[in-house]
Amino acid sequence: MHAAPNFWNDAENIIKFSSSHPEKILGPHLVKEGSEVRFFLPRSTRAWIECAGKRIEVSNIGNGLYAGTIPTSSGRQYLICWEDSSGYVSRSHDPYAFAPLLTDLDAYLFKKGEDYMAYRVFGAHSTKYPEAKGTRFVVWAPNALAVSVIGNFNHWNSGEHPMINVKDSGIWEIFIPECVDGEVYKFAMKTQQGTVVEKTDPFAARAELRPRTASIVHNTTFRWKDRLWLDRRADLVAAETPMSIYEVHLGSWARSSDGGYLNYRDLAPLIADHMNRMGFTHVELLPVMEHPFDGSWGYQVINYYAPTSRYGSPDDFRFFINYMHSRSIGVILDWVPAHFPEDAYGLAEFDGTHLFEDPDPRKGRHPDWGTYIFNYGSGGVTSFLVSNAVYWLEMFHADGIRIDAVSSMLYLDYSRKPGEWIPNAYGGNQNLEAIEFLRKVNGTVHSRFPGALMIAEESTSWPNVTGPISSGGLGFDMKWNMGWMHDTLDFFSTDPLYKKYRMDNLTFSVWYAFSEKFVLPISHDEVVHGKGSLYGKMPGDAWQKHANIRLLLSYMFSFPGKKLLFMGNETAMEKEWNYASPLPIDADDAVQSGIMLLLHDLNEIYKKYELGKSDFSPERFRWIDFKDSENTVISFMRQSAGESENILFIFNFTPVVRYNYRIGVPKSGKYMEILNSDASVYGGSGVGNFGLTESQNIPMHGLENSVEMTLPPLGCIILKNGSGDMNEDR
Repeated sequence: MHAAPNFWNDAENIIKFSSSHPEKILGPHLVKEGSEVRFFLPRSTRAWIECAGKRIEVSNIGNGLYAGTIPTSSGRQYLICWEDSSGYVSRSHDPYAFAPLLTDLDAYLFKKGEDYMAYRVFGAHSTKYPEAKGTRFVVWAPNALAVSVIGNFNHWNSGEHPMINVKDSGIWEIFIPECVDGEVYKFAMKTQQGTVVEKTDPFAARAELRPRTASIVHNTTFRWKDRLWLDRRADLVAAETPMSIYEVHLGSWARSSDGGYLNYRDLAPLIADHMNRMGFTHVELLPVMEHPFDGSWGYQVINYYAPTSRYGSPDDFRFFINYMHSRSIGVILDWVPAHFPEDAYGLAEFDGTHLFEDPDPRKGRHPDWGTYIFNYGSGGVTSFLVSNAVYWLEMFHADGIRIDAVSSMLYLDYSRKPGEWIPNAYGGNQNLEAIEFLRKVNGTVHSRFPGALMIAEESTSWPNVTGPISSGGLGFDMKWNMGWMHDTLDFFSTDPLYKKYRMDNLTFSVWYAFSEKFVLPISHDEVVHGKGSLYGKMPGDAWQKHANIRLLLSYMFSFPGKKLLFMGNETAMEKEWNYASPLPIDADDAVQSGIMLLLHDLNEIYKKYELGKSDFSPERFRWIDFKDSENTVISFMRQSAGESENILFIFNFTPVVRYNYRIGVPKSGKYMEILNSDASVYGGSGVGNFGLTESQNIPMHGLENSVEMTLPPLGCIILKNGSGDMNEDR
């Protein structure tokens, strides 16, 4: 054996799993006699090399480290063979015969925070050479003393497949021949303190079903059939597109007969049928990224690149999205770059240091959720997160991303007391690195995926969230209107006797309705943690509760802004949502059928009169009357996109019929009643105006003409000016 200087020190580091450059010892090395092949097999009892049909004996240097010489002409065409204590013989190509593929540019861009498709390099990827095929593993762990890949293929032995710290970049790589699709694996990290921690792959494309925590080598074979959908999406203008979003938690939307989870493929047609019945345009999924705890609903993510195995494989999830597109339904994914859990096998203290999280707990730990906060000032973290957003759009054809908990990212003092946070360089409470990250991810998505949507859940008055980056905005397409949601639900939950004193709760939101491009959410957050179901929030008896729900939905679909409704609200579910129980959908239930029919008709009006094109246009909205607190009635009008029609909305928030009620109208003539939320087909009492009313030349509300009508109890009337086929609308 030919020993280079420092050979024994390097060999000892291999044996002790302390080497950052195992290639110095392992693999083929040129010597006078040919190529000396060295390999480390700590579980073996004996070993040899097979080359060109011949068996070549090797010497045992000690502790499972072997060396043997082969002809230089053999190149990488040889097999390492060994026998373990059970007598089982294994053969494989030599991992260290294959040099790392990581380029200087790969490392530079990643660490600078400008590698926006890092998932093409990092993680586990099938790789084929003329001599062998297997899996290439790449991981970022700049502070680790040594890193190796462990799995069933090496009996989870942390020293058997040590990785190479490529050019001391802090990025480690190894190609493992014969490691194929479906293999489970982790990374073993030896920290600077000498302890070994086992970590899931941050870029894993697939993860084991909890409580197991390993990553899985996965290579997609899915064939997409949604090219026409993606081409049409690229031509859409988000501000002018009707968006009616159905928010879904896949694990509780439906269950199998034995109470288990349904597969993505089984869920797809069931959810699509349900959505098409009501006319929703998009489904928004609570996080599908792999997470350990069911009770987090997916909001505490461990594997950012892996769809949860609860409902099947990554290709099963691709089927889900492809199927939704075939049914003309867009798919929005909830995404959580604000924080991550502390589970020991995840991102937390990944290489023995605070690699992904900010090292200062005043910035790096979330006081409310007991989680870590990403270090947005790290280039590697930025590449990891921006690439993740790109990944779900590129590899899974998602149509948009809704970023959770944006407020917690923007403010350094979010949920912190004085002394518990660090001001920025200018002494302020704005998280400058997080702001830059949000702009970077929004800009990257918009430049690469025309028509894809970026939506913020942001609950404060932070300015210009949906403003363009070029003018200092954050660059989101839309923002959840949390103020509208809270004020509206507060108003609707008030006893009708006292609603007249709280009219400002309802009308105030109009004054800022066009300050951002808003989504109007009635989300999962409002039906959990003891807040009760939507049904439970409503005052009165069962009839009034259902009437109030119909009125609320009518108000939501009439008010400017895109729409979002959490599952179960369309069925007037009486119990608070429980992530462990399936949604009670009963096609024969009269109440559910009535509310779902109402939603269908509201969606039809929203689309037919192109109200989506004016969701962000203040010039197409006009109050008729917001001051009638005595009757607790409001009315406003919206101009259709064609500007030829005015749609009038009148709301009676009391359980009292208002006869001979008069409002001003913009034009003289007939006004068709295109929707009455109290119609008997929706489960209402049937009070209305027989489908038509006609204006009179009586000025009112600053308008030259007015109409007189009957307002149903806890009801909404929608009128359209002009005559027409009375049967064209319900």
